[in-house]
Amino acid sequence: MDSPQREWAFLGSSHGFSVLLKRNCSISPKGMICVFAMLAAVTLSIALGFALAGAWLVLPFAGLEVVALVLAFLWTARHAADYERIEFAPGRLCVEVAEGRRLRRHELDRGALRARHAPERGCVVLGVAGAEDEIELGRHLHAEARSGLADALNRTLRL
Repeated sequence: MDSPQREWAFLGSSHGFSVLLKRNCSISPKGMICVFAMLAAVTLSIALGFALAGAWLVLPFAGLEVVALVLAFLWTARHAADYERIEFAPGRLCVEVAEGRRLRRHELDRGALRARHAPERGCVVLGVAGAEDEIELGRHLHAEARSGLADALNRTLRL
């Protein structure tokens, strides 16, 4: 199994430490369109064959299947560029979370922050000790990498 650090892109800078967590997008948008087109063509050609053989009711269901494929493709395309960026600077922590078209940016005082792995929620929870405000990170990592991220964040926060 790969080390959790291989899933992170570490970007060093002169003023601090930055971690960028992104989705694993193993297919390009052009490749995704090709796969979608082939699936739609196969589905519709099979349905057309059945329709010509007299089972015309197959066509509407094949159309529904193609519509479901389009919706899945659009959802995947919308979330392909999601990311989480964590930047440590002297005295503060900046967290930027991009989900779909929404971008949230949090700036927190580094002093009282603690990170913990929350397996039941499927993320790393970053929060100020004693406060209810929490930021969820690591949604794009597997469980072992989330645990490693929580440890790395706590080590960096203590510096």
